Amino acid sequence: MLKNKTIFTMSILAAAIALSACQPKQTEPKQDQAAASEAVQAEALKLAGDVEKLTLALPECDGNSCPEISIERLSSNQAFIDDFIDQQILKQLDQILDISPKLLKENQQATTAENPKDAKAQDQAAEQPASLAVETPKQKLEQQVAPYLVNFLSLDKELKALSANHQISLMIKPKILNADLPLATVVLNSSSYLGGAHGSSSQRYYNFDLEKKKQVELNDILAPNQKAALEKKAHEVFKAWVIESKLANSVEEYEQAWKFTLSDNFYLSSQGLILQYGEYEIGPYVVGLPRLTIPYDQLQTVLKKQYLPPVEAKNTSAPASTATANKAQS
Repeated sequence: MLKNKTIFTMSILAAAIALSACQPKQTEPKQDQAAASEAVQAEALKLAGDVEKLTLALPECDGNSCPEISIERLSSNQAFIDDFIDQQILKQLDQILDISPKLLKENQQATTAENPKDAKAQDQAAEQPASLAVETPKQKLEQQVAPYLVNFLSLDKELKALSANHQISLMIKPKILNADLPLATVVLNSSSYLGGAHGSSSQRYYNFDLEKKKQVELNDILAPNQKAALEKKAHEVFKAWVIESKLANSVEEYEQAWKFTLSDNFYLSSQGLILQYGEYEIGPYVVGLPRLTIPYDQLQTVLKKQYLPPVEAKNTSAPASTATANKAQS
């Protein structure tokens, strides 16, 4: 009897062990799901994409004086940034071509009159249900750029009527610099030549918090009450630039014509905080687009902690501070 009970107990134990061995582990799927979720979140907090060139109709032209225009827009995984950059492209065009609201409206009407098929297509699209009338961001921007193209080509005709053998040109192109934390950065480069002694160029940086989906200004990255401290440090870099570039015999003499100002055009580079300046902001045309670089080791109490690089990532051998001039850097 005892022997039978022992055999029965062992059989139950063996069955229990076999059953537990067949049960799937519950922790692994949860870990996999957590890892997948973190990967999705990390991807959402990273700016990725490329540029796409707008299709702009230019008249047939032969020779070396044909007008050239190239406008590209950003097409990324962050729609709010793409929309923002599109608006900045239109602002750049407005500044470069200097179109008054009245002339802009006249050009819009001229564009519609010259392209009756496009106008008819727009009317038909407006009559269609919203689900069928789908317009891509690129097409929308092309329509908004069309009046500026009319003005650009009108300027070309005026110059040629004056027997000026100029080749006018205009270029606007965005580029992703910083893709993720602490800030995603897009630079918008532009250059143009519309006749005259020389052309013009600009370089503007736009910084974004991908988590909050908003643009970040210079004041947003500064620690409380530190703007004056930043301005002082930037002024020191400016002084060194004036002397090293041999722009004047003294900083005081130089600032009689080109007084220092603190730029709000910035981005966080691997070397430090970059302050970018436009033409004629802190120097004559010959200096191009000056930029001042302030290393992070000088900004430990100036910037908010989240905008400083980790201690192990800091370049301790970086120069004290630098300034450069350029026509169009990326």
